[in-house]
Amino acid sequence: MTEYQTVIVRLSGRTRDDEDAVTDLLNERDRMGWIFHSSTALPRSRLLMIFRRDA
Repeated sequence: MTEYQTVIVRLSGRTRDDEDAVTDLLNERDRMGWIFHSSTALPRSRLLMIFRRDA
C-alpha cells in the first residue's frame, strides 16, 4: 500500500529564504522515509508538494 502526504508551503518571495524552506522540508521528509513525488504552484505564492512512501 502506498501512502501520500501533501504539504502546502507559503513562499515569501525572497529566493534564498524560499530555497532554504523547501530544502529543509525535503530533508525532513527524507529522514522520515517520504519520497518527493510532485509539486504544483498554487495561487497567492504557495507551493503544493506531494510525498509518497510504501507502507
